[in-house]
Amino acid sequence: MDVSKCTRLSGPLIKQMLNSVDSVLFDCDGVIWRGDQVILGAPDVINLLKKNGKKVFFVTNNSTKTRKMYADKLALMGFNATEDDVFGTAYCSAMYLKKVSKLQGKVYLIGSNAMRQELEKVGIQQTGVGPDHISGVQMDWPNVPLDPEVKAVVVGFDEHFSYMKLNRALQYLNNPDCLLVGTNTDTRLPLEGGKAVPGTGCILKAVEIAAQRQAQTVGKPNHFMYDCVASQFGLDSARCLMVGDRLDTDILLGSNCGLKTLLTLTGVSTVADVEAHQESGCPERLAMVPDYYVESIAELLPALQG
Repeated sequence: MDVSKCTRLSGPLIKQMLNSVDSVLFDCDGVIWRGDQVILGAPDVINLLKKNGKKVFFVTNNSTKTRKMYADKLALMGFNATEDDVFGTAYCSAMYLKKVSKLQGKVYLIGSNAMRQELEKVGIQQTGVGPDHISGVQMDWPNVPLDPEVKAVVVGFDEHFSYMKLNRALQYLNNPDCLLVGTNTDTRLPLEGGKAVPGTGCILKAVEIAAQRQAQTVGKPNHFMYDCVASQFGLDSARCLMVGDRLDTDILLGSNCGLKTLLTLTGVSTVADVEAHQESGCPERLAMVPDYYVESIAELLPALQG
């Protein structure tokens, strides 16, 4: 692969790269598992990294699971991991509202039960989870009942997203003091067999267009997700590695935050995608070119075992 920045990680270079970092951030789906199937060798890689003194974290844009749910899944698959190692957008949204926005009030939540749980865990009340069916006629919709304590609209993945939820979000956001926060802008969720379903980004874009507002997003590639980890564990960005399967989220997060980046080819992005970005000459696309790539993170095993 004739790409100046993106190097095929193999042989002695693996150990050299690992010696240059103290902390490793892993995306989950497409990197350490695919759906409910663990990627061969992934638990050994994570467990040996920890055994060798590296800090390991799991950073995911998925907002449908709590930290505990992720920790339980990791344990079930053989990973040595705790809740404290997991940073999902449900948790990071709660942290953003609590620590950065210092929200004084409730949230209108277009999202999941997991997001509700993470918000409530830090003392933020919410309304909105579950279906919101159409009632009345069009002239009634601008006057839907609103909770006067709501001071922010938060948008994550919501299988119950509807016209009435979109309308209710708009009515809250007509107040310029009401915050608009999104978990991430991923437009498609890739599934096995090359299939996909609409992602959170589609829902968030609908709310942004209706409200004529732009959301503050907390997930990858926004630097807030890394900041969330770094502030709690005192990370040095120059000695961190971001491992992911998507150029536009994982690798771009690493570039945005000054981390070393490693693309694994077990998920979404391909070598051809990297080459297209490299050849474009566009600064925004060049930021999505990783420092290194591997076929699978299992290729790190020999360097960790030796």
